[in-house]
Amino acid sequence: MTTLKEFEESLGIQFKDKLLLENVFIHRSYLNEHKGLELEHNERLEFLGDAVLELAVTRYLYDNYNKPEGELTNWRSALVKGESLSVEAKRIGMDQFLKTSRGEAKNVGKARDILLANAFEALIGAMYLDQGLDVATNFIINNIAYKLEDILSKGLHYDAKSKFQEMSQEHYGITPTYEVASESGPDHAKNFIVAAYLKDRKVGEGVGPSKQRAQTAAAQNALEKWDETEKMMK
Repeated sequence: MTTLKEFEESLGIQFKDKLLLENVFIHRSYLNEHKGLELEHNERLEFLGDAVLELAVTRYLYDNYNKPEGELTNWRSALVKGESLSVEAKRIGMDQFLKTSRGEAKNVGKARDILLANAFEALIGAMYLDQGLDVATNFIINNIAYKLEDILSKGLHYDAKSKFQEMSQEHYGITPTYEVASESGPDHAKNFIVAAYLKDRKVGEGVGPSKQRAQTAAAQNALEKWDETEKMMK
């Protein structure tokens, strides 16, 4: 894909407000370098999309699974976490359309994933405003909820920090530790990158809007790479 029109076609959605779709991909830093543009960065759309995403996933789980509240909450958390959203953003081709400052454009890895996850939520917010709740919900079910069975089969819905600590202590007699690798963004919209360690060996990394959520993401990443960790610890 090379144009937003082709991106719309790939989604099967035609935005009435094309400017709204364009705003999905605009990071605050881009406007700092392009002052005077009649555009808005995507943070307000992200804020709205986050709420729509949580509502749609919650309703999907309520309608399809007769499980206790705590269990459904864990499932929902596994579906809507930042790493999950950034994977889907890449899959549907959002990466090529992101507009950032020259400095932000150099970021790769976890830092880039944060921007993509935020843009994915902004896209949901834009869909909701332009197309309504039903269209946004269908998009979420097709692009997020579809992963639930895989998440359950791999046990990725458990409380990641508790599960990681339990397995680390059982296998190695080690309690995991966490260190903040970096933090970025203004005070009202911080993003943290946290690394998980077993002794001095880094076994996972995660991102989040708080240190606690980044730690959880790092523990989840370590669980997903457990086979690699076992080889490393031998």
